[in-house]
Parts: sequence; C-alpha cells; structure tokens
Amino acid sequence: MVNNFSRSTSFNRRALNAESARVLNVSSPKALNVLSTKPLCFTSSRVYHRLGWVSRLFPVLILIGALISFIILLHGGYIYVLPSLSQAFYGHGVLKFNNSSNVCDIFDGSWVIDDDYPLYNASDCPFAEQGFNCLGNGRKDRDYLKWRWKPKNCDIPRFNVHNVLEMLRDKRIVFVGDSMSRTQWESLICLLMTGVEDKKSVYEVNGNKITKRIRFLGVRFTSFNFTIEFFRSVFLVQHGWMPRHAPKRVRSTLKLDKLDDVSNEWINADVLIFNTGQWWVPGKLFETGCYFQVGNSVKLGMSIPAAFKMALGTWASWVENTIDTNRTLVFFRTFEPSHWSEKSRRFCNVTQNPLLETEGRDRSIFSETIFEVIKNMTVPITVLQVTSMSAFRRDAHVGGWSDNPMVPDCSHWCLPGLPDIWNEIFLSYLLADYGLPAVNGKQYWMTHD
Repeated sequence: MVNNFSRSTSFNRRALNAESARVLNVSSPKALNVLSTKPLCFTSSRVYHRLGWVSRLFPVLILIGALISFIILLHGGYIYVLPSLSQAFYGHGVLKFNNSSNVCDIFDGSWVIDDDYPLYNASDCPFAEQGFNCLGNGRKDRDYLKWRWKPKNCDIPRFNVHNVLEMLRDKRIVFVGDSMSRTQWESLICLLMTGVEDKKSVYEVNGNKITKRIRFLGVRFTSFNFTIEFFRSVFLVQHGWMPRHAPKRVRSTLKLDKLDDVSNEWINADVLIFNTGQWWVPGKLFETGCYFQVGNSVKLGMSIPAAFKMALGTWASWVENTIDTNRTLVFFRTFEPSHWSEKSRRFCNVTQNPLLETEGRDRSIFSETIFEVIKNMTVPITVLQVTSMSAFRRDAHVGGWSDNPMVPDCSHWCLPGLPDIWNEIFLSYLLADYGLPAVNGKQYWMTHD
C-alpha cells in the first residue's frame, strides 16, 4: 500500500495551514515591534536613523509576507489538482523513493508479480458476494491474484491489518456509489477481517445479507468501534418518476440539480468515498425511458456527458456547502474500465495475465469530467485515479465465474483482486491525513524491499 502519497487532487491541509500561519506571523505586530519602548528624549540620532529605516521597511515586509502566502496557497492548489506524492510524505519518511526526484505519481507504474498476494480468501469472508468469489465459483488459474501495483519512482508500503484496524478505531467510513463501490466496500471489509480474532464481533448492523438490491449496508467492527458503510446511489443525484405533462417516452428522470435524497445520511462520516459512471450509458438511461431534468424542465436533448458534468456540479456544491472537510476526508474514485470485446457486450474474454497495453481504456470522459469539476472546487478532494491502472487488468474480471455463469461479466472484478489494490492506495492516503501511529517506537507501515 502506498504510504503518505501526495493526494492526487488534495493538498496537505494541515501542513499548508501551519506554513501559512508561520508566514503570516512574520508580519504580525508583535513580530515587527522593533521600536524602542523608551521615551524619545533618551534615544540617540543613530537610533532615530534605524527607526526611520525600519519604518520604511515595514510596508515592504508586509508585501513580501503577503506574496509568500500567495505563493504557498498557489502551490497548494497545484498539488490539489495534480497527483503528486511529494507533499503527503513530508514529515513521515515512510515512502522509499527510487531516485532523487522525491516525486511519486502513484498512478504511473506497472503491474508486477508478488507471491504475497492475495491478502485473503473470499470463501472465508462472509461479506464477499458469492458472485465476486471467482475461485469459489470454479476459476482454476490463480495468476490474476498475484499482481501488485508498482509506481515508477517509489515503493508501496505493505498492508499491516492490525495497525490499520487501530488507525480506523472510532471512525465511520462511508462508500457511496454503484456496484463498483460496493465491491470496494466488500474488499475493504474482507481485508480487515483477517486481523479480527472474534469473527462474530463483525456484523451487518441490520442483519442483512450482502446483496446488490439493498440500498444501505453497514458493517460494524465492535472491538475497534468503527463502521464501514455502503449507500447505493448509482447516479449520486435523485432518480424520480415521470413528471406531469412529460412526453410519453419519458418514464423517469434524473434530477441533475438535486443530490440523492439519502445524502443527509452521509454527512457525519469521518471518511467519504464516492464513485459513479457505470450507469451513465444509454442502456441504463434513454433505452429505459430515463431522461434528464433540471428544475421542472425535462431536457430531452441533453447529452450524457453534459448531464454527468451537471450532476457532478451538484455533488460538488453539496460537498462545499454541507461537509466540514476539516473533519471529513472526501475521496472520489474515477471510472473503472470494462473489457468487453464488443460494444454490444456479448463477448467477454478474460485473459490469464494483465494486458501489455491499455487498448485505449486508460482514458474516460467520465474520469476527465471528474478532474475538471474537482479542480474548481473550494475544498480539498482526493481523486483516486484508478482508470489507467485498471485498464491493464482484463484478467481480473469476473467473466464466467460468477454465481450465474450463463451471464458473463467483464465489468465487475473478482475478489480477492483489483479492488484490494484500490483499497491499499486509499488506506495509504488515510495514513497521510491521520498521521503515522507508532508501536514500541516503530512505524505501523513498512516499505517493500
């Protein structure tokens, strides 16, 4: 897992605030109070000369302080947008760089074999859906389980389950999105279950089984007093029935200017992880009679990319106006590429090893829109840019090893598998924000190699 990366589109708020405060203090009245407190009649002409020099220098110092503050804020905004890892590692010294640049783009790398994977057995995890348990459903080859992501300029720290459990103590982690979000949610729970001795102390809060039809799922880790929750919100905005006087072809609408009606349930989380994209396709929208709505107006001619951007704008405004980002860390995971061999999605060819080329799947209009919207936000958001790294992994899909083998699946991912890597990266960002705990003077996370 990557340790202390610079957050892709987020800067280290604490470091920035501290640095800004340090600069601003230079221009504070106390810092510049160099005038003598003695009466002027006891001050020599040399002192008068010095006082005049200082008084002339005073506005210059204020200007320099303001300029330095502006540069720091501008630099923070740069880190806020780009996936540089230089800042998040500052002060922790856990990441092991391979060159002198001290800059690591965690999402620029390659897949390498690692026999320490997989990190768990889905058959031993009661929170892994049977449909994602490829080995349990008869997949014979195991090569797809052995790959880890290796950034070019740094080494990713290994996952230590006991220390992650401690890091999450007393926290509320909330995933919001579609079935890909639910897969990552299941993956994280299964990863953490390996460090829990009393498996019965981990349970779904409403006694529900893990299925794709339930809108809310929450798993509580009693011994560590934290919950990991999932809210099904495939579009993030409200999906409503046909408005009055709408054309006959309109059966339902997406209200692009209104966030999902369960969004109030997300507010008090310590960590929020959003995703959307898989349902923003004609087959899930227009072909089912679902069109876009803004206010009371149905937008029959609006394109999916334009609607997606408007919906993300609604989400962004909600985050800025509702979420206290000094308390809640906000993540957004980019679009996860599928690997259907035909646009009709009739042929799913799962390979035994990752692809050597991305075949153009490393780019997505949805991922590009996510970056475009988030870079203009006024609060820090971490973008988990999984599109490119996942584009190589044709081998990691469910394929014909689901609980319904007659329906091949080149969209979802096997568990264990690729979503575990997403979570290793996600947890490393948490480490950068929550700080580096220590036991017996040693850091929780150890580097590879």
